[in-house]
Amino acid sequence: MKMMSKLVASLPLLLLLLSFIIASFFDTAVGQIGVCYGRNGNNLRPASEVVALYQRQNIRRMRLYDPNPEALNALRGSNIELLLDVPNPDLPKVGSSQAEADTWVRNNVRNYNNVRFRYISVGNEVQPSDPAARFVLPAMQNIDRAVSGLGIKVSTSVDTRGISGFPPSSGTFTPEFRNFIAPVIGFLVSKQSPLLVNLYTYFSHKDNMRDIRLDYALLSPSPTVVSDGQNRYRNLFYAILDTFYASLEKAGGSSLEIVVSESGWPTAGGPATSVENARTYVNNLVQTVKTGSPRRPGKAIETYIFALYDENLKLGDAVERFWGLYLPNLQPKYGVNFN
Repeated sequence: MKMMSKLVASLPLLLLLLSFIIASFFDTAVGQIGVCYGRNGNNLRPASEVVALYQRQNIRRMRLYDPNPEALNALRGSNIELLLDVPNPDLPKVGSSQAEADTWVRNNVRNYNNVRFRYISVGNEVQPSDPAARFVLPAMQNIDRAVSGLGIKVSTSVDTRGISGFPPSSGTFTPEFRNFIAPVIGFLVSKQSPLLVNLYTYFSHKDNMRDIRLDYALLSPSPTVVSDGQNRYRNLFYAILDTFYASLEKAGGSSLEIVVSESGWPTAGGPATSVENARTYVNNLVQTVKTGSPRRPGKAIETYIFALYDENLKLGDAVERFWGLYLPNLQPKYGVNFN
């Protein structure tokens, strides 16, 4: 009887522990997925409807490429965590003046104190040869000072054009990119902030369809394609991610975590584009990022799917306009299981 009473008395504690375990599972298995909310279109639904869609679909994180007031107002009280960009054209003024950075943060962050800002990306895919490149680090430093006390991590989003090497453990930054990224890495290490990386297996496959199999690029279950020491790679997403991690480790960034700030597959406009391929990639991606890569096992990979819907005003090749999970009227283009 004493044993039974002890068990009954400990039941609330056991239930509490179980609730923490369940919450932890959902944080790693579901909560790491976000969706990029691009707005380069003239046929898009109001931001309030977009936020309602995120909530219905249990999409807990959003990337927004500029501080659009309509979108920020719609996010008030929504509990959706936000990755907000400082657009590339703003980098020179924000990087040249602390007062300008303070104003930018006051207007676009502090004035929305019931929006859950998670990260600020200072620039997106700035290349070392771009005139704005020299402003990236000072702009990050100024924005970081401006958000002091708000609990927001400051970073920048880069793409994978600056890495080379095969297999993944041979990954290294190109000399030009290393000169650009090395001081950024130092800043991120000092602040314990992640590096944001836009990672697309689609372009790797498109540019080398002879050697990179479609199923490997689509993250479909397959036998080992690449062996690298003790690590085995069965999908291209992990291989590219670990090439970037190896590059970071050789540049003083061993402690850094990568957040995948964009990844997706287009439905039209280029080779290997189709609704079926996009559905396969995105649903495989949701499962793939639940666990870490071979080089960084054990922790879910925070990832933002590109993109919410097709954007008919995007510049560049036709393929740039067909990455949406949804049509512009917010009807699903194909099914995605965000859980």
